[in-house]
Amino acid sequence: MSDPGLWEAAFGDAPSADPFRPPRTPEEAWASGVALGGRGHYAAALARLGPLLTGRDPLLAALAAATAASHRRQLGAHAAARVLDGRGLAALARVPADHPRLPEARSDVLLGLAADAVGLGRADQVRRLLAEEARGPDPGWRGRIRRGWLAAEAALGAGRPREARAPAAVAHELAAGSGSARHRAKSAMVLGAVLAASGDAAGARPLLSAALDEARRGGFAPLGWPCHLVMADVEPPAADEHRRAAAALLHCVLRHSDARGRQLAADSPWVPDLVIQPLLRTGDEGEPVGWRIR
Repeated sequence: MSDPGLWEAAFGDAPSADPFRPPRTPEEAWASGVALGGRGHYAAALARLGPLLTGRDPLLAALAAATAASHRRQLGAHAAARVLDGRGLAALARVPADHPRLPEARSDVLLGLAADAVGLGRADQVRRLLAEEARGPDPGWRGRIRRGWLAAEAALGAGRPREARAPAAVAHELAAGSGSARHRAKSAMVLGAVLAASGDAAGARPLLSAALDEARRGGFAPLGWPCHLVMADVEPPAADEHRRAAAALLHCVLRHSDARGRQLAADSPWVPDLVIQPLLRTGDEGEPVGWRIR
């Protein structure tokens, strides 16, 4: 990575890192797509990632497909994400077996497919894909953290929140030492959601508050809105306030999404109508107080 600023924006610890830095290489374009998507700028991210999907580098094509798929999933579009992850899987077949980044890309694609299967209610596929990913070589810190997220989400999807605690706690511990603000925020949110689903509101509340604080500092709106929705459940007296905050953040994300992404979100059963519809009608261009969403 010749531009450390883009890597910092995508995977680093500095909230002020600029995700809009113009990339000069395909590798930088991928990092830019990751950084922009992490802040909810899905249309801009797709503009960075799109050329990589059809480019000559199969490794970057696989990474770009997995990244674009994750952005679709964040809008509740698991079927559309599965198509992109399928493209990533096809690209992996063209990556040389000795490529040093093959384990990273392989993990991204397989865990992405597992996340798609969670959203589509395909429990058998989830188990198979998680087992296949775990049998592979070490994917590095990102893959190890994402593995914990997916195992926790799979257990939650199967209605077994107590089984989700261990992998969520592992991801949270790994993220704490990762140097990535975005991974810390999501790991705290996942563990908080697991505890909330287990009936431990007291344990969930500080984790979700920490996730929101981290997300606010970094401008990670795609993490902010679902976190506020979980907070609405664990803080009933402030539930309306949390839902309004979730709606405002989601509206910002939708404004910065491509037209297809907005339609997928509107059609998704994973994105509540009570959050989307009122703000789609208002056309309000404001940003939530305290958030840096450029």
